[in-house]
Amino acid sequence: MPDLPVRELECLLVLAEELHFGRTAQRLRISQSRVSQLVAALERKIGTQLVERTSRRVALTAGGAEFVDSVRPTYTRLVELVDTARQAAGRATPVRIGFQGLAYETITWTLARFTEENPGVALSLRELPLGDPFGALLAGDIDAAVALLPVREPGLAVGYAFPPAPRMLAVSHGHPLALAERVDAEALADVDLVSVDGPAPRYWRDVHFPRFTPLGKQIAGTVRAATLQEGMTLAATGRYAMLTCRPVAERNQRADLRYVRVTGFDEESRMALIWRSAQRPAQLTKLAALLGALPDIAGSTGQRM
Repeated sequence: MPDLPVRELECLLVLAEELHFGRTAQRLRISQSRVSQLVAALERKIGTQLVERTSRRVALTAGGAEFVDSVRPTYTRLVELVDTARQAAGRATPVRIGFQGLAYETITWTLARFTEENPGVALSLRELPLGDPFGALLAGDIDAAVALLPVREPGLAVGYAFPPAPRMLAVSHGHPLALAERVDAEALADVDLVSVDGPAPRYWRDVHFPRFTPLGKQIAGTVRAATLQEGMTLAATGRYAMLTCRPVAERNQRADLRYVRVTGFDEESRMALIWRSAQRPAQLTKLAALLGALPDIAGSTGQRM
């Protein structure tokens, strides 16, 4: 029986998503030269070229694309079988979840049920920086993230999307907008909006910490916050405002803040369970299924994707 080139297959599957040797090396925590060696070794074993490399681009050959499409389901199933066997052997399977902002009741209830139904899982939680929703996941430091959408990073996929939540503006009671029941997004051109400190992608920042209103008016953003509480405290001073969402507002009531509904954006705020598409423990699929059953847990609805 020939040796199964597991490491080579894993490398090819990641490269097929990234189409970049440097990013592939970062995800696998190996050198770029090692990526080239693994791909070349797999090509020799199969007997055909799988990847086309030039100084400007990396692409799968037609045979390489067909091979990846054929192998990926089998590889994913193999990973799931190994996870299941490890659990059956009595060794706890680590599942590391990161969450951005507040892990409110619907999440904590689901995690509690998840640990009850999966006693062989060692669940660990960590808070993600407000301005870096995907960094720990891309680096392999966690297995999944509960973070704000959108996500367009290569290699990441949405396992479950929570229901959309209305956008809210946190202001002090003395702020000019504090007495309004709701404001249009164009009114943000008249406030100094708290921005975020961190390496979050620009497309993500433009949704949650926008630089312009929907009609193109510039929004001032002279201060940055590293955490949710830091941003709320800045808003409470009266000089600034912070854009957030209704679940955060409901669970972060403060005597020095008021939350005003913001309308006029193309999309509402939305959280999701996000994981790496090439390397997903079977337990995460179970967690997504539990989140999909939220009507039975907390009277909420959501969408698996």
